Amino acid sequence: MWVEEWGELSGQLVVVSGPSGSGKSSIVRAVIESHKVDSVLSVSETTRDPRPGERHGVDYFFTTPEDFQLAIERHEFLETAVYNHNRYGTPAKPVFDALSSGKLVLLEIEVQGALQVRHSAPTALFVFIKTPEFRSLEKRLRQRGTESDRIINRRLRTAREELAEAHWYDVHLVNDKFDRCVSEFITLLKSYGPGG
Repeated sequence: MWVEEWGELSGQLVVVSGPSGSGKSSIVRAVIESHKVDSVLSVSETTRDPRPGERHGVDYFFTTPEDFQLAIERHEFLETAVYNHNRYGTPAKPVFDALSSGKLVLLEIEVQGALQVRHSAPTALFVFIKTPEFRSLEKRLRQRGTESDRIINRRLRTAREELAEAHWYDVHLVNDKFDRCVSEFITLLKSYGPGG
């Protein structure tokens, strides 16, 4: 249902992916908070538990597996994915409302969800954020101090799979220096956004 409407939208969709620990969430947040680009963040829905400091409706819409399944059956998602045994989805209506009003919409999702969006939205810009080396990911994940060794190892296995898919993204940003990566992303969005 959403695919048919895609050609009528005046805004620009930018899909951002990257392994856990790459800093993608922090970079996206910094870009939005900079107010240097007229952009909005698409808030995903997830069945995972909130991490410390995460807020419902701001970082994610936290929901139950049962309610998530009902939303799938009502065709309310632009894409869905299973990541580290939790379900994630992008509520379609807010994305299309923002695109219809000419906004640049940042959609931070995992690779399997991005592949779904790529199929239905060929005009989207796909950006992959990574660390300079794989070892950096493990260090960042352990520094969070929020997950067990078992979960970290699972995230690292998933990261290997995601990096193997990164080749089809339009742009790769390397988060070796946070401020520089944010600046590069802002420059990219300014050139690619509506009216850019």
